[in-house]
Amino acid sequence: MAKPLTDMEKRRQISVRGLAGLGDVAEVRKSFNRHLHFTLVKDRNVATPRDYFFALAHTVRDHLVGRWIRTQQHYYERDPKRIYYLSLEFYMGRTLQNTMVNLGLQNACDEAIYQLGLDMEELEEIEEDAGLGNGGLGRLAACFLDSMATLGLAAYGYGIRYEFGIFNQKIVNGWQVEEADDWLRYGNPWEKARPEYMLPVHFYGRVEHTPDGVKWLDTQVVLAMPYDTPVPGYKNNTVNTMRLWSAKAPNDFKLQDFNVGDYIEAVLDRNLAENISRVLYPNDNFFEGKELRLKQEYFVVAATLQDIIRRFKSSRFGCRDPVRTCFETFPDKVAIQLNDTHPALSIPELMRILVDVEKVDWDKAWEITKKTCAYTNHTVLPEALERWPVSMFEKLLPRHLDIIYAINQRHLDHIAALFPGDVDRLRRMSVIEEGDCKRINMAHLCVIGSHAVNGVARIHSEIVKQSVFKDFYELEPEKFQNKTNGITPRRWLLLCNPGLADIIVERIGEDFLTDLSQLKKLLPLVSDEAFIRDVAKAKQENKLKFSVHLEQEYKVKINPSSMFDVHVKRIHEYKRQLLNCLHIITLYNRIKKDPTKAFVPRTVMIGGKAAPGYHMAKMIIKLVTSIGDVVNHDPIVGDKLKVIFLENYRVSLAEKVIPAADLSQQISTAGTEASGTGNMKFMLNGALTIGTMDGANVEMAEEAGVENLFIFGMRVEDVEALDQKGYNAREFYERLPELRQAVDQIGSGFFSPKDPDCFKDVVNMLMYHDRFKVFADYEAYVECQAQVDQLYRNPTEWTKKVIRNIACSGKFSSDRTITEYARDIWGVEPSDLQIPPPNLPKD
Repeated sequence: MAKPLTDMEKRRQISVRGLAGLGDVAEVRKSFNRHLHFTLVKDRNVATPRDYFFALAHTVRDHLVGRWIRTQQHYYERDPKRIYYLSLEFYMGRTLQNTMVNLGLQNACDEAIYQLGLDMEELEEIEEDAGLGNGGLGRLAACFLDSMATLGLAAYGYGIRYEFGIFNQKIVNGWQVEEADDWLRYGNPWEKARPEYMLPVHFYGRVEHTPDGVKWLDTQVVLAMPYDTPVPGYKNNTVNTMRLWSAKAPNDFKLQDFNVGDYIEAVLDRNLAENISRVLYPNDNFFEGKELRLKQEYFVVAATLQDIIRRFKSSRFGCRDPVRTCFETFPDKVAIQLNDTHPALSIPELMRILVDVEKVDWDKAWEITKKTCAYTNHTVLPEALERWPVSMFEKLLPRHLDIIYAINQRHLDHIAALFPGDVDRLRRMSVIEEGDCKRINMAHLCVIGSHAVNGVARIHSEIVKQSVFKDFYELEPEKFQNKTNGITPRRWLLLCNPGLADIIVERIGEDFLTDLSQLKKLLPLVSDEAFIRDVAKAKQENKLKFSVHLEQEYKVKINPSSMFDVHVKRIHEYKRQLLNCLHIITLYNRIKKDPTKAFVPRTVMIGGKAAPGYHMAKMIIKLVTSIGDVVNHDPIVGDKLKVIFLENYRVSLAEKVIPAADLSQQISTAGTEASGTGNMKFMLNGALTIGTMDGANVEMAEEAGVENLFIFGMRVEDVEALDQKGYNAREFYERLPELRQAVDQIGSGFFSPKDPDCFKDVVNMLMYHDRFKVFADYEAYVECQAQVDQLYRNPTEWTKKVIRNIACSGKFSSDRTITEYARDIWGVEPSDLQIPPPNLPKD
């Protein structure tokens, strides 16, 4: 097998970024050596690979800083409307290569590092992923920041600087084991601490109504320390800011309580305050009603709103004195986007500041709040809905509870006036849910307190209108919108798949990198033999490279000409990794039954993390690894079928596996996946999709033509009809012999001979408690997989479909998504203005 080119070798051959000027290379080398000199401790004159990484990171950061300062000056001079994207998660991954790409520095750095006798890929691998997110929602926020900077919007990402991000996943004897993700252990070269902007955040206390207004007294204070990370746009010299807050105890924290002299204990107790930013909650699409989580949500909101208001008031570079005191123009200068309900407290907090602190009249304050805030809904799953106990609010945020009650009362009065006597409607639409435990429905608060509510794919936005918020939609239809998600083509094509990017550039130029719809220009090349050959070659090189990685990591011999069948995402029942497992077992049984028959060889890869408390998700991982143990060691199967569980799936691993995939599995039960963005990454990188009509798959099929995807299974209306009738898994089990055989093998211990009862829970769930109807789609799925095999036998026809998919993936750029948010929700216009670089005068 020919040794695949490394990305570094490939990048040195590639035209897409233009050739590096000798001056640029010399400057990078000089800067690198200077940083290396300062990195090395005086008594240590041997550099480690990590020293080289930091020297390179600081060299690249030097190019950011001047542009960063100039961008912020530019905003203060122009005073545009500012966009604030509030998210409890930003799943950024690695920063070095992305920054080199966006600044147009990659070639100069590649050449300089090569001349210094170092390996660029090795240095890139040293960087820790910034894993401050669980999955889709957090990664979307990262793509959005990239697009907002590329589109020249004055935008800021606000979140929490978790000391520990999403856990590292180890697989031990087939089981998931979590390890803490100490990503800051060696320091973070991209962030800048800004202690001068530290802000107080209040908790607990009591509320007093005085002649001067309402006061929130006797609170406990935690300080929010900002850390700023530069976010560069693509080759436009715009550098925006992501500001993440870290919790610090004030110096007198608890000390006054310890006047008996237990000073040591008092200082140790500072941890209680600082725990707020310690760790990311590792749940995706699942609400965990812990007080610490509510503290995190209020912490980010309270600090951010103080910052937003300070900037609104003083809006002059370097000026801290208020120049604006009237809040009438606040919505003209500020847009706050709530990424799901996690930052929902922005609504009562903005009301508190306007009414209690700034003395704005309630009705005026409410009008300002609604015009400023907009809400993105990310899920329709009931278990994901945030519903906080009133008792917790009473203790932690008593003033906010008052405000929420007041908001709800006015809202219900309005509904009662429109629908007299409709008590059931009042109950359905209330922010406060009555019951054994009174709860606050945060989604209802978001809908009431925002001027725009959007879903993240067309089918999802329809479900939001027709079921989740039906009553609210009937009341204010104009408020509801769709904004189909997107991905940044810089990271998800140029950075991760330079070979494919280059052959596209050769045919249609580079402009598609900031206008992905230009990929349509590839459509005339669908039958071009040379282009088909080039696309197939790029895929094969990616597969060879990933095969080497898999063999090193998993000690499994990979057949690089097998179909790479990839299913990577969070492990969740609704994403139906179990349906994939049933297909794998079916294939295995068919090979065993007739070993001499010609089979299309497959390497099936499943990857993703399970929330630590999610028993069934952890069982699914154990099942995948157990099936792999049997299949991979069966000599009769040979290299016809391999099953690999990809350990510790994260952004940097996605960048390796996605370009190598042939088949992308997007098989959630119709009506459960809000959008998906992995589906878009695979499409752009030349994998064909097998999927249900769910989330953005619907629009992908529309763009590329349904005949160019492998669509199977129930539609949303079929699922609803089956719910009406009553889903009976046993019917399918009895009727389909291959399904029955697979289920019986799982249940009898065929895949777990040392513990025959290991998967009893899985079988019991599938047979009697399966909300996601795996068996109902099994037959259609297996038939569809047979069509996949058939097409894969014809490489030319397969590659034609691949080219058509790539050519039709333009809609799924986050630049398009953000342009729609800007125009339809935030009331701003993207700009292609190039800010002059720091070495040139401003005018």
